[in-house]
Amino acid sequence: MPATTADTLSLVQRTVTVAPLVLLSVADHYGRSAKGTRKRVVGVLLGENSGQNVRVSNSFAVPFEEDEKDPSVWFLDHNFVESMRDMFKKINAREKLVGWYHSGPKLRASDLEINELFKRYTPNPLLVIVDVQPKEVGVPTDAYFAVDEIKDDGTTTSKTFVHTPSIIEAEEAEEIGVEHLLRDIRDVAVGTLSTRITSQLQSLQGLHLRLRDIGQYLQKVLDHELPVNHAILGNLQDVFNLLPNLSTPAVTPRISGASEQPTENSELARAMSIKTNDQLMAIYLSSLIRAITAFHDLIENKIQNRQQQEENELKREQEANAAKAEKETTKKANGTVNGEQKEEQDKEKAKKKGQRGD
Repeated sequence: MPATTADTLSLVQRTVTVAPLVLLSVADHYGRSAKGTRKRVVGVLLGENSGQNVRVSNSFAVPFEEDEKDPSVWFLDHNFVESMRDMFKKINAREKLVGWYHSGPKLRASDLEINELFKRYTPNPLLVIVDVQPKEVGVPTDAYFAVDEIKDDGTTTSKTFVHTPSIIEAEEAEEIGVEHLLRDIRDVAVGTLSTRITSQLQSLQGLHLRLRDIGQYLQKVLDHELPVNHAILGNLQDVFNLLPNLSTPAVTPRISGASEQPTENSELARAMSIKTNDQLMAIYLSSLIRAITAFHDLIENKIQNRQQQEENELKREQEANAAKAEKETTKKANGTVNGEQKEEQDKEKAKKKGQRGD
């Protein structure tokens, strides 16, 4: 178990907030350095640490190499870390070095040694593992803090990582920038309805995975493979308390001397079903209206295109007739000119012939 429960709980209860800019930077770092390989990339996290909340707002890449066969052999350029930290400090003094990241996707054997190196710059560095190629729907980040672990047999303490929850959150200005970036890379052929359905499907898949993890944990607790953790069970109970109680017990009046027995009260379930059906009917009607409007626009566009095509054909026909008439007029004019020229030539010949006779 961890060395001091208070320290461990304080770390677990911390809220780690990661900005989308950090995820984009890590993905770009991985795409430039290790895409298509089994290597991982390492970098530094910048932000603010208030003790209860850790906000990661920026990051930068760090030259890093490690031996794939021997995890204990690795190299990290700490001189580069110090120079970049000083440069970022001049740009924004509020952003301090709060930890480091790597592309994982899981913890490695050398992570504790690298974490000890970052203790030169911050007392309790944060480790964020960013899954750049996620296979499951959910948050692609895992946050960890290093703690001392005391063995039950009284042997020497050892270092281990404790997981802390993390969320993805952006400030208003950054959210606008990310939205514009996603708008540029979004598939134009995909409609708004399909995008919403895809988003809801991914949310349901993420919920399914979380429920599966909860079920596996509870099953291991029942099988005595894991100890009972009252903090986790309390959190689960808080989640279940948020669910609506659709089967509240009710007492029926006595009938022919029978004793009172609780029966299932379906009033709340019926009311909720009616409300849900009303909402779905409104959505269905709005979808029908949207489809009818789209068909109306399609018909209007076809009519306009046909009218435009007929006007173009009429215009081309008029131009062809005008060109033909002009050609005939030119031909007639050329014929008249040729006749006059021939008549003048005949007159000149007759005149010359008369002069010779004299």
